[in-house]
Amino acid sequence: MPSLSSGGSVPPSATPGVSRRAVFLQGMQAGVPIALGYFAVSFSLGIAAKHAGLSAFQGFLMSFLGMASAGEYAVLTLIAANATYLELAAVTFIANARYLLMSCALSQRMDPKLSLGHRLLVGYYITDELFAIAIARPGNVDPWYSYGAILLAAPGWSVGTALGVIAGNSLPGQLVSAFSVAIYGMFLAIIIPAARKDRVVCGLVLASFAASWCFSTLPVISQLSSGTQTILLTVVLSSLGAILFPIHTEEEEDAGS
Repeated sequence: MPSLSSGGSVPPSATPGVSRRAVFLQGMQAGVPIALGYFAVSFSLGIAAKHAGLSAFQGFLMSFLGMASAGEYAVLTLIAANATYLELAAVTFIANARYLLMSCALSQRMDPKLSLGHRLLVGYYITDELFAIAIARPGNVDPWYSYGAILLAAPGWSVGTALGVIAGNSLPGQLVSAFSVAIYGMFLAIIIPAARKDRVVCGLVLASFAASWCFSTLPVISQLSSGTQTILLTVVLSSLGAILFPIHTEEEEDAGS
């Protein structure tokens, strides 16, 4: 398989002792529940796309290229209101700004020898769930693991949107709402193992739950978009965690000994 390099090369796998193919298959395995969750949740997005006047193919293309639930919902609302292209671009940037933080976090875990092509491709398909499974793996972020998950997750999200446009309105509203709950179960499957292993992570997870509830009730902050609230919570809680509970590198531990 040719390298996506734009200068430089990438090792067969960023995971020591494991082949590129094995890492790719591991990513596909991790991507199965994500794809199923995306498929279910994107049904409701397809209904919104139909109300905005999009065809099934347009809904598929929007989700395949966008891969952002909050951003897509915001854009569909503006399309239905006949907003300008500039307004669409501005709202999309604001709603998806949290992915800038995720890409920065992933970049700190990538092999310095990783080519620009791989970095751009992994960064383009960052979602909350794909970021979570990539960052949760020990060692450097392996692009082939992300590719395996993306191979299933991206079609799951986009095909679900297209089918939502076609058949979503024929389904009972309660069933569509039940589909939307599936994504939260997937998040729990990601965070619970890490929280059980590390008390600091567990404390930060619980703090994020409490802070998120507070943000939804406070007079001024509750008026902000969900994407903006997520950015604020991420910056504040991750900064507090880094300051109060720093993780020392091997170099720092050797220097202190």
